[in-house]
Amino acid sequence: MANVTKRAVLVGCNYPHTKFRLHGCIQDVQSIKRVIMDKFGFHETNIQVLTDDDRDGTPGWLPSSLPTGANIKAALNEMAKRAKAGDVLFFYFSGHGTAIPVLEAGRPFRQDEAIVPSDLNLVTDVDLRRFVNRLPEGVSFTILSDSCHSGVLIEKKKEQIGAAKKRKAPENPPKPKGKAEIKFLGFHFISHVIDDAAGFAHDGGNKTSQGAHKIFGKDVSLKFHPHYTGGAIELGPVQEDEGILLSGCEVDETSYDIVLGDQAFGAFTDAVVKFLNGHHLCATISNGQLLAGAAKKLEEQGYEYEQNPCLYCSDKNKSEPFLGGFV
Repeated sequence: MANVTKRAVLVGCNYPHTKFRLHGCIQDVQSIKRVIMDKFGFHETNIQVLTDDDRDGTPGWLPSSLPTGANIKAALNEMAKRAKAGDVLFFYFSGHGTAIPVLEAGRPFRQDEAIVPSDLNLVTDVDLRRFVNRLPEGVSFTILSDSCHSGVLIEKKKEQIGAAKKRKAPENPPKPKGKAEIKFLGFHFISHVIDDAAGFAHDGGNKTSQGAHKIFGKDVSLKFHPHYTGGAIELGPVQEDEGILLSGCEVDETSYDIVLGDQAFGAFTDAVVKFLNGHHLCATISNGQLLAGAAKKLEEQGYEYEQNPCLYCSDKNKSEPFLGGFV
C-alpha cells in the first residue's frame, strides 16, 4: 500500500443567479472533502475541487476552478493520466442531473443519464465510460453522484442494491424534514437554452447536438460530437469489474437538495457522511455496507419512499472496501 495514491475530483454546482438554483451542493463538497481526508487518507494536494460559489474577482480565484463541462473532464483526464496500478480514484458530484432522450431507428426509446455542469455543457454516460476505458489495469475508480437520474452513469454495470429493496409507501408516510428541492434539470429546458445560444430555432429535432458543438467546440460532450453521432468514433466495452457507482437514487427517481434551518445539503450526501462518521472503530466499510447504511439514514430522514440510493458494480467490488478502506 506504500505506493498507492488516492486522488479525487469533487464537484459542487449550486447554479447561483439562475432560476434552477440549488443550495447545498457546495456544502456537500466540503463535507465529502473532510471525510475522505480524515478517514480515507486522501491528501489535500491530490484533491481538486470545482465549485460555483461566486468567487469571481476574489484573490486567488481562477476560472479553471469553475465546474464547467470542460473543467470537469479536464480534471478527470488529468487524474487518469497520473493513475497507476493500485491507485484509488474518486469522482464526486453534487448538482442537477438530467435524462437525454435517445431516438434511434429500429431501437426502443431510451433516456441516457448525464450530470449538469455550471455551463450546461453536459457530462454524459458516454464521457464517463470513455474515462473508465482509459484507466490502467488495477486502478480502482468510484463515482458518488448526488443528483437525479444518476443511476447507470457508468454503462453496463450490475445493480447490486437498488430497485429490489424498494418498498411501497404507506398511505400516510412520515413527512421528510426540511424544505426539499429536486436535483433535476429537464433536457427540454437545456436544449432550448443551447438552441437559443447557438442561434437555432428549437423545433424538437436533432439540432441540439449541432448547437452544443457550435457553442462548446472541442469541449462538447462526446455524445454530441459529430464524429460520435456519425459513428466515426467507437468506444470499447467497459470490463465487468471496472468502475463503481454509488448513486443518490434510482434511474427514474429524484435526489433532494435540503434546506433545514441555516443548513443546506444533499440528502444522500448527508446520509453517507453521517454513516461514515458514525463508524469510528470500523477498519473497513464495503461499498455494499456504505450503500445500505446510507439508505438507512435516508429512511430516518423520511426519504425512503422517494429516494432509493443504488450501487452499481461487479459482485467483487460490492464487498471491496469503499475508497480502499479507512486509515
